[in-house]
Amino acid sequence: MDFALTDDQRAIQDAARAFAEAELAPHSARWDEEKHFPVAVMKEAAEMGFCGIYTAEEHGGMALGRVEAALIFEELSRGDVATAAFISIHNMATWMIDRFGSDDLRASFVPDLVGMEKIASYCLTEPGSGSDAAALRTTAVRDGDHYVLNGAKAFISGAGTSDLYVVMVRTGGEGPKGISAVIVEAGTPGLSFGAQERKMGWNAQPTAIVQFDDCRVPVANLLGEEGAGFRYAMAGLDGGRLNIAACSLGGARLALETAQDYVTTRKQFGKPLGEFQALQFRLADMATDLEAARLMVLRGAWAIDTDHPEKTKWCAMAKRLATDACFQIADEALQLHGGYGYLKDYPLERIVRDLRVHRILEGTNEIMRVIIAREMGRE
Repeated sequence: MDFALTDDQRAIQDAARAFAEAELAPHSARWDEEKHFPVAVMKEAAEMGFCGIYTAEEHGGMALGRVEAALIFEELSRGDVATAAFISIHNMATWMIDRFGSDDLRASFVPDLVGMEKIASYCLTEPGSGSDAAALRTTAVRDGDHYVLNGAKAFISGAGTSDLYVVMVRTGGEGPKGISAVIVEAGTPGLSFGAQERKMGWNAQPTAIVQFDDCRVPVANLLGEEGAGFRYAMAGLDGGRLNIAACSLGGARLALETAQDYVTTRKQFGKPLGEFQALQFRLADMATDLEAARLMVLRGAWAIDTDHPEKTKWCAMAKRLATDACFQIADEALQLHGGYGYLKDYPLERIVRDLRVHRILEGTNEIMRVIIAREMGRE
């Protein structure tokens, strides 16, 4: 059991940290305030390889493992949580096309996705089926060489801006075996978008409903086989959950570091806050919880990289633990700042807002518990 990073992993971590400090952190407050989607900066991230982290090398991906991905997303999210989280979603959609798409689909789309010349969104959740994803109602009816899509997807990151939408649709009967995955390109007749959602956090990326009204999609845009889409979606989510957990690590780390700096300079009752043992203990607990969360994320990443039979359980555990713990760390850091933590002069209130949604998306943490309990029952 070796917990040390390799030289290559440290180099990747250092590169991601340097990029985040130079290109993300200086702008994160403005992007949040102005609700700006930093596409140009994400294209710079693509030049570093961060938009095809675990995509195969054949079409320009880095072909790295999920451990390396976790290291990258922690560092990127320390610069800006919302932007790092969108890059993680783009990676998930790109990987799904590369992993399950035909040779023609891979050749057509993956090079542009890896280079962020095209942006991808992942479309599973619907207005009437959130946690119960297998109950989705968006239909795709075969009509010659096309599927005709009708329905809607909700809470879609990138909606209205992305070039490609990896959409889970119902091509068969009820339940997960009736679900397929198709690629819908922007500009396709019948594809439209709702108004941009007004959100608590993640303001540096657009979110809206994606609507399909007799939207005709070539059958050639089917990923893999009919009826296998739910399995593809869940495979994507194993890694997606780790990515979001890693994004929580970066935000919580910045919050903890900000709190540490604050208590060494802020004086109360004639001495720095950091000299009060009660606050030292709180910081110690925050640091311990952060490290425990990181270890769980890396274990889940290792499980995917080694195709461990318990990978789904460990990914769910990592997502549940890390997103809960990191939100609490950020909230505690805000509390340590007193009234100052509530001001936008400090990053704490933004981190708290951005991390809160991580406990909901990629499967709520309540659903993570369902998955964990189900997998325990199979042991």
